Amino acid sequence: MTEWTLIHVDEPMLSFGFNQQTEHPKDGLFLYGPPVSNQNPARMDVGVIGTPDGIRRYETWIKTLSSTIAAPAAGREENKTMWPGFEATFGVPWPAKPFATITIDGDLLSRRIRNGDRHQGIFRAVDVYGDALRKYLREQEARPQFWFAVVPEEVFRYGRPKSIIPRDQRDQRDQRERASGPIGRRAAKSILSRGSMFVEEMEAAALYEYELNFHNQLKARLLDTGQVLQVVRETTLTPDEFEKGTRRSLQDPASVAWNLATTSFYKAGGRPWRVADVREGVCYVGLVFKHIENARGRDNACCGAQMFLNSGEGVVFKGAVGPWYSETDRSFHLSREKAAELMGMVIASYEDIHGQPPDELFIHGKTWFEKGEWEGFQSTVPPQTRLVGIRIRRQNELKLFRYGSRPVLRGTAILASERRAYLWTTGFTPRLNTYPGREVPNPITVDIVNGEADIRQVLRDLMALTKLNFNNAGFSDGLPVTLRFADLTGEILTAGPTNVAAPLPFRFYI
Repeated sequence: MTEWTLIHVDEPMLSFGFNQQTEHPKDGLFLYGPPVSNQNPARMDVGVIGTPDGIRRYETWIKTLSSTIAAPAAGREENKTMWPGFEATFGVPWPAKPFATITIDGDLLSRRIRNGDRHQGIFRAVDVYGDALRKYLREQEARPQFWFAVVPEEVFRYGRPKSIIPRDQRDQRDQRERASGPIGRRAAKSILSRGSMFVEEMEAAALYEYELNFHNQLKARLLDTGQVLQVVRETTLTPDEFEKGTRRSLQDPASVAWNLATTSFYKAGGRPWRVADVREGVCYVGLVFKHIENARGRDNACCGAQMFLNSGEGVVFKGAVGPWYSETDRSFHLSREKAAELMGMVIASYEDIHGQPPDELFIHGKTWFEKGEWEGFQSTVPPQTRLVGIRIRRQNELKLFRYGSRPVLRGTAILASERRAYLWTTGFTPRLNTYPGREVPNPITVDIVNGEADIRQVLRDLMALTKLNFNNAGFSDGLPVTLRFADLTGEILTAGPTNVAAPLPFRFYI
């Protein structure tokens, strides 16, 4: 191919109940419900962890969710869809009374999150939820499909990486409860690097290895329990109960219901929709890397992989921590050994699900693959599996304009060669009758960097993968699901020194 060619990739269709197909998830769920599957729950058996107020707000929201919610009169066109009620949408009931309830002490939680030492404050606030859940799992046999962890607004406010507790808001009582008191980040780093003969010192230093992020730390530290969490703020559930000054700028109630109900159905084990034209025997893997800011020694990054199928099944694999990040070119690359190990886990998981290896395996990354790295991937992929490496990058160097007032169509692509293309995954969308963006849409650059594949088929696959985000009921995303959540997954994988290495379903991480 010597000249650039302009094409349009058709909008992928999604499959719903009764094998009906539509472009938009909300249309399909509204009219037909989710596709029939023996994985879909018969009822939403959801556990709740929260303060008494948090549990009450959860129950209030579930009652609201059971009935219709009008579409907003104003706002973006893509959000103007009424909410028909949970059972009317998904075909299963969601009782207002939780399947299991864990009540935590709100005063204790408030005291801990207001500790002036942010590492201590966030770590010990996570303990309030974690200790309560572990106690329940030890003493009770009933297991909900997943848990709503309802978080007060102050925990969200002070549980973020750069949060600072105003001096007059700090609670000194929590700090005095620990006889040793906070040891400080610098002292903790010294203790962790050289070790200590005193168990108390090592325990006091260990909490400084965790990320200063309540949400990520809570999910990371509870991965070993095998329990799926949905972390939600109280202000999301009942925004009208909060004073004007503390209210958030939320989506309209119908959109909140669509998005939170969809991810909840998915976390309960269901499949909200499928890609209609599934290519059997194809597996997509997105590489996940996270730079460890306060790394000790040469090990400066954690690697992982996200495996997805067109059916929506997703599995996350945690790889090794190592010297994967290069300061020179600011890119991540695995050693041959670790690349082989990571891809071996992917193949084994696919075979567990399907009983045989995939026919085609596409690895999606944000950078190229070094020779040793690619040889490692190849070494554990069976000969009958065609392995292809795809580099996907956001870029703003190339612009495409149409005559008139509307921007370029979503699905527009420029084929620069047989191995490179520019794909507009965002743009004017006829179904929405709008472009859900503010600036001129930019394409993603797609390069086939290893292996052989038809560039047109690669683009069709990527368009389909932009419609498999079960974390909301939106029309599509700008990135395929293989890379859409790479940063979030990486943050949870590195939120602390967790020892969970076994593959876990994707719903544990979103």
